[in-house]
Amino acid sequence: MRRVHGARLQAVNRVADLATLGVDVWVRRDLPASAGDLPAPPPADAPASPRIETPDSATDDLETLAARVAACTRCDLHTSRKQTVFGVGNRNADLLIIGEAPGAEEDRRGEPFVGKAGQLLNSMLNAIGIAREHAYIANILKCRPPGNRDPRPEEVVACGDYLARQVELIAPRVILALGRIAAQNLLNESTPIGKMRGQRYTYGVAQIPVIVTYHPAYLLRTPQEKRKSWQDLLIVKTLLEEQST
Repeated sequence: MRRVHGARLQAVNRVADLATLGVDVWVRRDLPASAGDLPAPPPADAPASPRIETPDSATDDLETLAARVAACTRCDLHTSRKQTVFGVGNRNADLLIIGEAPGAEEDRRGEPFVGKAGQLLNSMLNAIGIAREHAYIANILKCRPPGNRDPRPEEVVACGDYLARQVELIAPRVILALGRIAAQNLLNESTPIGKMRGQRYTYGVAQIPVIVTYHPAYLLRTPQEKRKSWQDLLIVKTLLEEQST
């Protein structure tokens, strides 16, 4: 009986998470049937994904890499940060989530995606049956830009090999890029996010599938776009299911 009650509780929670995204439960019937129903990857002549590596981090394990990031002074952001925000989650995760940069609360707590945006992200993950702790969450930048301004190109370059090594070590099956800045920098693209979402990209030599969707902070400001993000999440879910069989 406990198992039945637990299943019912999970179902109730799932409905609540779907409601947060503005999605009716029956929308799940639109789940793509197979990988053949997913958007095709971009043409072979699309820009290659950047992999910036330097000798000092190319062989680090996650613990060593996190320590290196904590001591980093490669750009001016180290002068204003409270602490670095390396990443959090399952180090063997099938799903790697990459955002833009830490905000004020993340800078204070040292963990990505906390506060209201983090709560919405949790609901987004729960809606496709993934607990936050089962994914790994990181950012393009490891330090907060002052005033939450957009990252500068030199700051992205300074953090580039850190993120590349994180991806290599975690070796996810799917990457979910949240927001324009994360998607464009990760994929070396200038395409508007409205045209990037709903498409399937790949990252690095391993050709890891990348799905792009709106940042949770944007969805909090523009709730009418939640349904589009739900469509992107369904693609993520299908990719993960296809690769686990």
